[in-house]
Amino acid sequence: MNQFGRLLRLSIFGESHGPAVGVTLDGLPAGLALPEEDFIADLERRKGGQQKGTTPRQEEDRPQFLSGLFNGKTTGAPLTMIFPNSNTRSADYEKIRAFPRPGHADLVAAQKFGGHEDYRGGGHFSGRLTVCLVAAGVIAKKLLRGIAVEARILEIGGEPDIDKGLQRAIDAKDSVGGIVECRVQGLPPGAGGPFFDSVESLLAHAAFSIPAIKGIEFGAGFAAARMFGLEHNDAILNAEGQTRTNHAGGVTGGISTGNELVFRVAVKPTSSTPKEQTSWNRETGSVEAFSVKGRHDLCIALRVPPVLEAVTALVLADLLLQEQKIPNIIS
Repeated sequence: MNQFGRLLRLSIFGESHGPAVGVTLDGLPAGLALPEEDFIADLERRKGGQQKGTTPRQEEDRPQFLSGLFNGKTTGAPLTMIFPNSNTRSADYEKIRAFPRPGHADLVAAQKFGGHEDYRGGGHFSGRLTVCLVAAGVIAKKLLRGIAVEARILEIGGEPDIDKGLQRAIDAKDSVGGIVECRVQGLPPGAGGPFFDSVESLLAHAAFSIPAIKGIEFGAGFAAARMFGLEHNDAILNAEGQTRTNHAGGVTGGISTGNELVFRVAVKPTSSTPKEQTSWNRETGSVEAFSVKGRHDLCIALRVPPVLEAVTALVLADLLLQEQKIPNIIS
């Protein structure tokens, strides 16, 4: 299914080269002001600032509201936004239809949907739909008053220097991945629960909905496996739960501690690389060489920070609504 959330329910729809992609948010309170300018900064960040390493495909990406907004404020009904697709080149994908692209969902999509899927630009599997997540995240951030959600790139292609990492890919005429970190300040203690609704469980679920995410770690993460227990334990300093260290990343027992929430995601290299590769040809039944045409990101990680912030804000807003810890949210 294409839905997520409990009280704040999100659904996304559309395909990369269809008429539009869109998002519906149900469970929003009435009276929340949503001027268009509130969306611009994060939607532009998702484009990567037209820096080297991002696709030359450019869409305007301004939300068009179909329902749930009246006189600039939410009505309490489901809010639906769409983003038209106006800059597509579908012919690029007709030429390689016979070759399921390694690393993409081409083959599994055809197997699951019997060949009826829209394969242009990756269809419903495309990173194009992350514009929907970012737009929904803008709204979720407005619900999280006093809580700051910020993500940043830690490294590209194994390099802390982003430009150096991108240049490695350019020199190799290939693509690279990266690591993105998200930090949340001001999250109160008590959000989440043990086991299936833990903060980590829900954030991991949401993070893996972002195309190209292949790993996640909280706090010390995988480094915890190389620590002694005394080293990893975060000494509690007061009744509010402040700790001397934060190896737990702001979550213990699946519940937020009130300390900074810290986690990182691993972003794989873009699967569509300009280098020649091999794949099974569905028309001939043999493995053959081919190259992927079209417009693609050199490094998907460049676009991930605002998307990661968005899904994080959506998860936390839903949790805090369940805990009734979002007072005075109406502008």
